[in-house]
Amino acid sequence: MQHSVKPADAGAQPRARRAVVIRKLQKDDIYHALVAGLNDFRTAPRYGLVVGGLHTLFGWVAIYFAEFSGLRYFAYPLLTGVALVSPFSAAVLYEVSRRLETGAPLSWGAVLRSVRMSGGRDLGWMCLVSLFGFIIWIDYSFVLYLMFYGLDMPDPAQFIHHALTTPKGIVFVLVGNLFGGMIAFAVFAVTVVSYPLLLDRDVDFVTAMISSVKAVLTNPWPLLAWALVIALFLAFGLLSALLGLTLVLPLLGHASWHVYRKLVEPESPAAA
Repeated sequence: MQHSVKPADAGAQPRARRAVVIRKLQKDDIYHALVAGLNDFRTAPRYGLVVGGLHTLFGWVAIYFAEFSGLRYFAYPLLTGVALVSPFSAAVLYEVSRRLETGAPLSWGAVLRSVRMSGGRDLGWMCLVSLFGFIIWIDYSFVLYLMFYGLDMPDPAQFIHHALTTPKGIVFVLVGNLFGGMIAFAVFAVTVVSYPLLLDRDVDFVTAMISSVKAVLTNPWPLLAWALVIALFLAFGLLSALLGLTLVLPLLGHASWHVYRKLVEPESPAAA
């Protein structure tokens, strides 16, 4: 799939100017997307296992860094921040699902080359958007911890006991996760459609983000449910000593492609 604008003498209009039509999700669409994602993972497991395995390795490195630097209490925001940057790494899985869908040849070389050529520079800009959301989340976590606990670094067991059994600790947990969830959903709103759209069509990243937000505004409750499903699956991955991420992330990545397919009206043959 080439990432290029057709020449003017061919009488073709650049794809970036064609409207992206957002559809209303049906009540079972999220479920069917998960089933389709699971089928893609089973059909081509090696791609998902590599992506999920790399995320698991990154998580272990983050834990080691937090422990080594004496900032062990920031391992949690570092690990939960994976949800903010995972759509970028899932681009490989989107391309795998696209190729399984169209019957195109499937190999690491073909997938990586297609991701690079299709997404191009705009995919890099979207990566910066996700990274910006991750930085905001980390900064917010630092500020919140300092507001509640200052420079005090209690024993991890004492900290967990205090956070779950005292009024101050419970407020800390609730406020942290509430505003953290708001940051995560804001990033979700601008990426749920944008990443797969950049791989699927010749559009710029601003158009992709606008289309993504439009999809959320058109389908607020179904996509809120999809965001909660993602959060629950990621929570399972984190609570399994990160090993579950090896399976959870590929499933979510492939399923996200199928959610995109249900959200965005396909281009007509004349426009493709």
